[in-house]
Order: sequence, then C-alpha cells, then structure tokens
Amino acid sequence: MKNVKLVICDIDGTLFDWTNRKLSPKTKEIITQLKQKGILFALASGRSVSELKPYAKEWGFDEQFDFLMGQNGAELYFPKEDKKYEYFLLKKEWIKEIIDFMEPFETNPFCFYHDEGMLCKVHDEMIDRSIATSKRKPIVAKDMSDFWSIENAKMMFRMKEELTPVVEKYLEEHPFEFYKGFKTQSTLIEFMDKRISKGYGLQQLCQLTNIPLEEVVAYGDTTNDNEMLQVAGLGVCLLNGSDDTKAIADEITKSVCTEDGFANHVEERIFPLIN
Repeated sequence: MKNVKLVICDIDGTLFDWTNRKLSPKTKEIITQLKQKGILFALASGRSVSELKPYAKEWGFDEQFDFLMGQNGAELYFPKEDKKYEYFLLKKEWIKEIIDFMEPFETNPFCFYHDEGMLCKVHDEMIDRSIATSKRKPIVAKDMSDFWSIENAKMMFRMKEELTPVVEKYLEEHPFEFYKGFKTQSTLIEFMDKRISKGYGLQQLCQLTNIPLEEVVAYGDTTNDNEMLQVAGLGVCLLNGSDDTKAIADEITKSVCTEDGFANHVEERIFPLIN
C-alpha cells in the first residue's frame, strides 16, 4: 500500500469492547491525528445511521466523522451534504419467510421500527442492551405479522451464545436465494438482502467520492466485516476477531480492542504511509 486517503472502522470489537462502549484516550488521539493529517475517517456499523450520528459528539470530537455507514452497508450518510443513501431493503414477504425459518430456534426477533421504535417479540434484558445503544423505544409486537408490516434493511435475532454456532451451521446448509443470515455478535444473527454488505457499502462510498479502493484501510473483527476488509486496499482484523475474519484479513493487529489494537496498528503501520 503506497497511499492512504480513508480509514474506515467497525465499532464493537474493533474500536472498543461492546460492553464498555467508550473510546480509550489513545484511540481518540489517533483518530484526531488522522484527521489532522488529512486522512478521512468513517464508521461502518450494523447500527442505523441515526444511531451513529451522535457518537462523534458523545466521544468528545468537535466535528462529525467524514462518513457514516449504517445497517451493514444498507445506509450511507455524508454529513457535510446532510445526504443519506439507502440500498436494498428486505421485502415484506422475505421478512415473513425469515421469521418462519428461525421459528424452530429459541430466539428473540427484533428490528428497527419506523423512526424511533425497536420492535421485538419479547422485551428482555438483551433487548434493553440494544435499546440502550440505539436510543430507540421498545415496542412489543402484538402479532408476529407486525414484523413484516413494513420493508426493513434487516431482521435481527438474539439468542444464547451456545446457540449461535448451531444457527450459523444451519444457515450454511440452507442458503437463501434473495437474502442471507450472518453473525455480528456472539449472541446475534442478522438477515439482510444478499446484495448488501459493508463491502458493498464501501464500494458505493468510493464511487460517490472518487476515492480509490486501494487507498482505503478497513478495520473489523467479525463476519459482517469480511467483505469490507476484502475490497479495501488493506483489510485489518483485530487480534480478538473471529477466525473467519482473521483468515481473510491482510493483517492482524498485535493487541486486542481493549488494549488499543486499532490505535497501535494505525500508529505503527498507517502513519508511516502518510506523506
């Protein structure tokens, strides 16, 4: 890699541990230095853009980040233009099929519901954690048909950690034609249109900004980051990342996210590439 124009970064498990949700002083300083050096910085998350917008201020930055990618690539937001792009929502009939497919497993389905709601089957502790980070209002479905009453970027299913690999294996053995299921946390499986990924979102971002993909450094830690790491000029997986993500990454950090893995890698490997 000869030049860097954009650093794009997953949040949970990459910038910090999802149970803590606070940037370390060094991570904040490194992001500030990237911007001072003229390098664009973006977040790429499974959360919606509306959830991502407050983070810059909450983390103590004076300005919004350059770009925000939400819902694993289904949303792009350009703060300077206050412009949002959306791609490939799940059709209502697909959502019903997904709900029916997951019915044999002991899971709690939930999804973003209109502007500020979080629709769920059961309002439990795990849903409270999701609501705490998304700042959405919990809405318990009166009927399962509520889930497929509107098109949506994704369907999510919380489950016990030991069940996740079972569901992952079942998904591998039963591929779908129009949508896909994948793990984003140890207790979370998400479904989206097959065409959507953080890699797709990054490609769209680069087309809209004329940033060459080969001049992008992408950081992630688990399966939903894989395509993004693969299409970027340099794809980096955190040391605490999942085995499949480590296998496709160009590099792996020397330390985990809670020990400044991202910040240390930028300092040691990326800063020397910046003119």
